[in-house]
Amino acid sequence: MSDKFDVIVIGAGPGGYVAAIRAAQLGLKTACVEKFKGQDGNLALGGTCLNVGCIPSKALLDSTWKYHEAKDGLAVHGISTGDVKMDVPAMIGRKNTIIKNLTGGIAGLFKANGVTTLEGHGKVLANRQVEVTGTDGSAKVYEAANIIIAAGSQPIDIPPAPVDQQVIVDSTGALEFQAAPGKLGVIGAGVIGLELGSVWSRLGSEVTVIEAQDKFLTTVDEQVSKEALKVLTKQGLDIRLGARLTATEVKGEQVVVTFADANGEQQMTFDKLIVAVGRRPETKNLLATDSGVNLDERGFIFVDDHCATSVPGVYAIGDVVRGPMLAHKASEEGVMVAERIAGQKPQVNYDLIPGVIYTHPEIAGVGKTEQQLKAEGVAVNVGVFPFAASGRAMAANDTTGFVKIIADATTDRVLGVHAIGPSAAELVQQGAIAMEFGSSAEDIGMMVFSHPTLSETVKEAALAVNGAAIHVANRKKR
Repeated sequence: MSDKFDVIVIGAGPGGYVAAIRAAQLGLKTACVEKFKGQDGNLALGGTCLNVGCIPSKALLDSTWKYHEAKDGLAVHGISTGDVKMDVPAMIGRKNTIIKNLTGGIAGLFKANGVTTLEGHGKVLANRQVEVTGTDGSAKVYEAANIIIAAGSQPIDIPPAPVDQQVIVDSTGALEFQAAPGKLGVIGAGVIGLELGSVWSRLGSEVTVIEAQDKFLTTVDEQVSKEALKVLTKQGLDIRLGARLTATEVKGEQVVVTFADANGEQQMTFDKLIVAVGRRPETKNLLATDSGVNLDERGFIFVDDHCATSVPGVYAIGDVVRGPMLAHKASEEGVMVAERIAGQKPQVNYDLIPGVIYTHPEIAGVGKTEQQLKAEGVAVNVGVFPFAASGRAMAANDTTGFVKIIADATTDRVLGVHAIGPSAAELVQQGAIAMEFGSSAEDIGMMVFSHPTLSETVKEAALAVNGAAIHVANRKKR
């Protein structure tokens, strides 16, 4: 094997493997370094997303929602199911099969595109060299005309709750429970905490979510977050806001959690505790001291708008750089960098990166929130359409939530699309497409949407921006 490549990518997650494939497609001799091993002890491509993040959590969310529907949601349709039971180990096994299929698929794509896989830990040295250290401790140095750092992230550890992956677990451990805990504590009411809390709540766990911030989902549109708090609380999640964890003590197979809130010091005992307070960039032993690559004050690799570091020919993408830690953001950055290395001039529109929380109902948004725009002094018109007025949602017995479109009051250009409800992620993506092309609310309102579909809520919300919605009472006449 040659020791020289046009591109070496460090990390085979959704940013790294996509970057490697695109670089190879463009005729660049490409290698990808990865160290993660799956449950079978073999190298597993796909990073956090495919192995212990996005995909496995969605598998469990879908399985548990189907169980909930079969147990509690089908009678309204006239369907009698009798005694419904969940085989948790079988559910976990299905999740693992999906992971194996997808990670194996990436290996197949690497082979088909001519990407060389280098197994081991990658470290950036001076002069665009990459040291790859295998599990046996042996190291080999490779030269690259270009390096793309896509090392990803790790769950944040907090001193009051040291993870042992037995009683106190992180997001990875929470995907492996073989039975629903009787009482489950979750530290952090963010995306990961709410999704994992929902999974086990549906299977009968009594779930308490402890969140230090006083407000719920602060990055989500406020109208959506208020609805989400109401709905998730109704579903059984006990969400404690303004509650700061101070200590934990494992006693046998349980853990006593101490936290402080507006009522003073509180204690609760749980069978399992999930620590889901966020993620940190994986930069440990990633950069040699003379590599020339700089970190910012938060430990992220400093890059420009095109993901170039301070060293010519060295780039960084995904969770190790600024911006939201989202798989789709990492993938788009990977494509952008690969194409720029090949001499093209693409760029990522960071203003239009959708965010999704896969609870049920789903929570999604793209563009700016109403509170952001008001803080910036931008005059806006807002249109909201409830799923309760959607014939398709009624037929599916899934009418919680709404679609919200925010447009500039002067130009009518759409500035934000937000939703909570069935297929919210898919509907918000329609808004992202429209916004990418500078659409006005009127433009969306003039489009023909199939009937009956959930997509009609997007059209009606757009019409509502200017008081022209048909299927709800309008606040103003057009």
